[in-house]
Amino acid sequence: MELELDKVVFIPVGQAPHRELEGDPGAEERLEMVELATADDERFEVSRAELEREGPSYTSDTLRALRERSPDDELFLILGGDQAAALASWHEPEEVLSLATVAVAARLSWSRQAIGIRLGRLAGMRAIRYLDMPIIQVSSSVIRRRAAAGQPIRYLVPDKVAAYIEANGLYGASESISEQAPA
Repeated sequence: MELELDKVVFIPVGQAPHRELEGDPGAEERLEMVELATADDERFEVSRAELEREGPSYTSDTLRALRERSPDDELFLILGGDQAAALASWHEPEEVLSLATVAVAARLSWSRQAIGIRLGRLAGMRAIRYLDMPIIQVSSSVIRRRAAAGQPIRYLVPDKVAAYIEANGLYGASESISEQAPA
């Protein structure tokens, strides 16, 4: 494994500070989907940290809380290239970079060079690690759009998550979205 992580902690956002989540089913439903997606792998853990904290969910606050809880742990923040490119606009971006190593999974629209240009001269930016992995073009917005249109999302999300979205009519899902492979 490239980062040699002991575990990966998934932390669903409580209250998104930068944008309203389109068609958001709610924090508890998002948490349930993450739990369904990660339940079969003992290396994965799900945290309610941002759901239990009032106010906007700032990554810097979450990382500080993780650091206080486990001061000897090395923290990594794994982001897609699109989110890494937006890091300069985040609340306390340099604090984020000082508290964790940011590991970036590339997206077609955000190369290493483009991210570097976008982040400019943020202190700690040189410590960003780019993951050497195939580019997988799956995004939450594509999944939500497909579910709303009744298009299949199988292979884009774990089967248990597709079934949960369909059973609960999340994101406007009304037809069988878990049976067919995406076109």
